[in-house]
Amino acid sequence: MLEFFWGMVGSRPVEWIAVACGILNVSLIIRRSIWNYPFGFAVVTLYFFIFWEYRLYSDALLQVYFFVIQIYGLYYWLNGRASDGRISVAPLSAGVFAGYLAATAVVWVIVASLMSTYTDAAAPYWDAAVAALSVTAQFLLSRRHLQSWYLWIAVDVLAIGLFYTRGLEPTAALYVVFLGLAITGLIQWRRAAALQA
Repeated sequence: MLEFFWGMVGSRPVEWIAVACGILNVSLIIRRSIWNYPFGFAVVTLYFFIFWEYRLYSDALLQVYFFVIQIYGLYYWLNGRASDGRISVAPLSAGVFAGYLAATAVVWVIVASLMSTYTDAAAPYWDAAVAALSVTAQFLLSRRHLQSWYLWIAVDVLAIGLFYTRGLEPTAALYVVFLGLAITGLIQWRRAAALQA
């Protein structure tokens, strides 16, 4: 099975399939639809192999985290639906959000230092910033917190440059689309939170 994935990584079809799954996944998240999860599981599995091949180890390991946290998120979303079937948005206080940002900064420095010292990572600090922000953003998204979108916007801006400079142009283009979707998601979720309030 590993040979199958390694063979596909060398050609671009697997990356384009991951791109399509990623767009569908985020589009459904914006709509607060539980059906985002099948596409989410597919995209993180494919990108694990893609990032490993390109020596973006922080991002490869991040896909393992995404797979596990999506199981948690699916449970949380199934139990957090409003009467219309969509999930309810749960805003965070500024103080709690600041605490998440501080913890993310600590994780970033630790992971970047480890990757820089002990691996042949291509861009350890840049890659680790994308990974650390993504971990927090995905956790907050799994908990249905509005503030996850601010972090996804930051992730997308960083990831566009990282993936483009590493020769992953289709993935960089995907993150341009993700950036637009994240801004749309923030607007839509803010409206939903205002209606709930």
